[in-house]
Amino acid sequence: MQFLDGVKFAEMVQMGAHHLYQNANYVDSLNVFPVPDGDTGTNMNLSMTSGAKETETQASEHIGKTAQALSKGLLMGARGNSGVILSQLFRGFGKSIESLEKIDAKQFAQAFQAGVDTAYKAVMKPVEGTILTVARVAAEKGMQLAETETDIIALMEGFTKEAKIALDSTPDLLPVLKEVGVVDSGGQGLLFVYEGFLASLKGEALPEKNDATLNDLISAEHHRVQDFMSTDDIVFGYCTEIMVRFEDDKEPFNEDDFRNALAELGDSLLVISDDEVAKVHVHTETPGNVMTIGQKYGSLIKIKVDNMREQHSAIVNEEQPATKKETHPYAIVTIAMGEGVATLLRSIGASYVIEGGQTMNPSTEDIVKAVKEINAERVLILPNNKNIVMAAEQAVELLDIEAAVVTTKTIPQGMAAILAFNPEASVEDNQATMTEAFADVKTGQVTFAVRDTSIDGVEIHKNDFMALAEGKIIASTKTMAEAAQTVATQLVDEDSEIVTIIFGEDATEQQAAELATFIESLNEDVEVELFNGKQALYPFIISVE
Repeated sequence: MQFLDGVKFAEMVQMGAHHLYQNANYVDSLNVFPVPDGDTGTNMNLSMTSGAKETETQASEHIGKTAQALSKGLLMGARGNSGVILSQLFRGFGKSIESLEKIDAKQFAQAFQAGVDTAYKAVMKPVEGTILTVARVAAEKGMQLAETETDIIALMEGFTKEAKIALDSTPDLLPVLKEVGVVDSGGQGLLFVYEGFLASLKGEALPEKNDATLNDLISAEHHRVQDFMSTDDIVFGYCTEIMVRFEDDKEPFNEDDFRNALAELGDSLLVISDDEVAKVHVHTETPGNVMTIGQKYGSLIKIKVDNMREQHSAIVNEEQPATKKETHPYAIVTIAMGEGVATLLRSIGASYVIEGGQTMNPSTEDIVKAVKEINAERVLILPNNKNIVMAAEQAVELLDIEAAVVTTKTIPQGMAAILAFNPEASVEDNQATMTEAFADVKTGQVTFAVRDTSIDGVEIHKNDFMALAEGKIIASTKTMAEAAQTVATQLVDEDSEIVTIIFGEDATEQQAAELATFIESLNEDVEVELFNGKQALYPFIISVE
């Protein structure tokens, strides 16, 4: 085959995506580095599937247009480190041939090399022994072969063979892989894509499952890297992904400045962008700060935050020998966003805190699993968010123990309810008592606006700070302090006795202290307490009792 057009390339993409799909579980089993951050096979499969769907929809005889469709689909669907890198490999690939109707063997090799160059640039600190190594070594072989080889199929055969050799060498480059006894998961996923490409070019069928590496699969299942590290070793605990849609009225996007600002917040940073959007993946302790930086350039159209410490603990515990858990007579399971908030809730009596809240609503299954994990005879579930109440109620229906939902819709309500818990009372009596306890608690919040609108007579402008009292927007201001003071003025009166200020990632202790001083000026007899909740999106959560 001397030339490759868009139609044939689209068929290659479909075959590559299908082969990866068939082997996604196997790739998941190799997910051993750097830390639990979503399953590599699942992420790559979902990413490649998104690219394949876009390619199928936009397929053209013009290979440049088809490659651009693949690039766009991958960009929008990319998940996790490996998915993002995969998208960058084909972003560079597509960019290099975007003006060409068909390509020869040399241009084919050059496109793969361009993809490698783009992917390496997208990763702040490229690590060898990963998907990057497999892509780079294969591309270098392709460039070498293209000096004399004009047959595209022959070039792809040599290219894929070299990718396999590079994959097999990854344990020599990353000690953890050798210790565990597996190859790099991202590299394996990429090889499945390449094998699909080759099979399509040759008109051959591929096996439905990857039987040839069964021994590796068994080894991976028995020796995951989580066994060799402690949850305490995770420095940056939140895997954070955002997608920003650029807007004309915001700062002009500069990828280098954007990347450098984010690099100060954590590690495992990936930044990719085109003319319309930027996608970010980073491990950080402050997801809210990542979102704030993204909003300088436009709107956040996707947000995903995973607690990697919880993921890691779950995986390690999954692989430990089963032991009989102690049964607790009673438990309180609640939901909260922010490490500090979770610590606060545990300190006053919560048995189990599920990481979740705004933008991260846990599923019914998440709640059921948490209840089973705590192994209690009776349980009370506190959602602390109106959007989680129904999932909590559905979870109760699925449980085979005595359980009830106390329909708390804010963190302050949850705090008041927990403090009213009586371990000697029945579930029904506790539900009634705790519900009565939070009824008199007033909740205030400060957050930011994501678009222009008008609600209940309040004109709201994008990026303004919104003052919320009892769930209602009462003001939109230009400063955080003004919004917080507006909330306090609305909620604090002469009957108020205790005010609790929970400040988040976007507020400082000094700003919280200044707000406390303002509140004391409203009522000199009120007692004000400060807690660092470390929550994202809401600089201040204010409880008034």
